[in-house]
Amino acid sequence: MPSNIVPHFDISAKKKWKLFDFKELVKYKDLLYFFVLRDITVLYKQTVLGMLWAILNPVMSMVIFSVIFGGLAKIDSDGIPYPIFSYAAVLPWTYFSQSMSGATSSLVGNAHLLTKVYFPRILIPLTPIFSKLMDFTIAFSILLVMMFVYNISPTWNVLFLPLLMILMILTALGIGMWLSSLAIQYRDVRFAIGFFTSMLMYAAPVVFPASLVAEKFGETAYLLYGLYPMVGVIEGFRSSLLGFNPMPWNLIGMGSISAIILFFSGALHFKKTEKIFADVA
Repeated sequence: MPSNIVPHFDISAKKKWKLFDFKELVKYKDLLYFFVLRDITVLYKQTVLGMLWAILNPVMSMVIFSVIFGGLAKIDSDGIPYPIFSYAAVLPWTYFSQSMSGATSSLVGNAHLLTKVYFPRILIPLTPIFSKLMDFTIAFSILLVMMFVYNISPTWNVLFLPLLMILMILTALGIGMWLSSLAIQYRDVRFAIGFFTSMLMYAAPVVFPASLVAEKFGETAYLLYGLYPMVGVIEGFRSSLLGFNPMPWNLIGMGSISAIILFFSGALHFKKTEKIFADVA
């Protein structure tokens, strides 16, 4: 082989249409690992409390909700002590809101990488989806302590917890792919995400049980309410871990349909628009 010939890589459009090139994702798994590690490290770098913030955020939310909604407003909690009732909902909600917000701003925050080197662009919104699982795991330990304090033992329904986590992750990633690809084109999305997240939180059964919807508006409204995927996730977390109510399979089923639609439509939109990311970054 002549010494003046320089090896090169040909980056071109795939001939066969794919939603994701999983072989390519496996090839770049190490890059995803370092993206996630960087995200975790940078978040708590030069902080006094470090990863304790992963505990303080949901705990403070639980305290505020318990005082205002459990103490003052006397909102029904299906017979569950209100602090653990709210914390079991705050735990998945915190992961969902933080990972969705992180995915939304991920492309804008890493715009300098988009114009310099090639890698699968989906790795960028995937990073906060995985990195926020660290905070979720740390905060989950507090729920176990609270269950011990309130003398609550999980039932066999705890085996369905991984399914609920998949639904939670799928929803966050689906919305994250939609909003991240929109945010890099329309920077207004970054300013609207705070309002959007607040609206989603008050729509979710974080401070009240989903059964309240059935009592006020009937079973049809209750099932339609389940189209919001986090409804089934939150109620499922309470049922699987606390065991006061049966698993809400109707809500989980409705939410699964919405989550799958969000995921595939988000992936399609992301795939369609990723070719212009470097131009508008």
